[in-house]
Amino acid sequence: MSEEQLRQIMGFYGNDVWHYIYYLTKSADIADDLAQEVFIKCFYRIGTYRGPSSFKAWLFTIARNTVFSYRKSRFFRSGFWGGVQAIRNNEPARNSWPDELPGTARSAEMEYLGNRRTDEIWSIIMQLPDKFREVLVLDLKAELSVQEIAGLTGLSPGTVKSRLHRARHKVQEKLRGMES
Repeated sequence: MSEEQLRQIMGFYGNDVWHYIYYLTKSADIADDLAQEVFIKCFYRIGTYRGPSSFKAWLFTIARNTVFSYRKSRFFRSGFWGGVQAIRNNEPARNSWPDELPGTARSAEMEYLGNRRTDEIWSIIMQLPDKFREVLVLDLKAELSVQEIAGLTGLSPGTVKSRLHRARHKVQEKLRGMES
């Protein structure tokens, strides 16, 4: 792999990898460092990619293993693991608004309310237990299939489906509680 190819891969998958690591670690600084490490590993291990899963799933496997290795490291055990930071997600949420009519735009108020609601939802997701948060992020943010999530996490597809269902249910319950 050339450095130019690596730059293209980083441009195409960089945000997805960073967000996945962030949702696992709850730290933007750690996500920055570990995402760089993932792409360094990708550069040197590209020969190990065999293609039974998507390239994105292969990258996420590297990211997941990098996070787990980090957690086991002395650095992690020394107590430097940070607390939850505010989500820095400036991207519009997928499917958060119906398609707009040509020539129309949402008002500033609607944009604000939509962004606020998205922030509330991701805040709730960040409070979920790890096992639910991980599969939900892989589904919503990374758009991986149940089979890819199962391969990545080492869980059965049935367990992935169950966790996705339970995670969505927990988020919906919290949202209903906030509306009351």
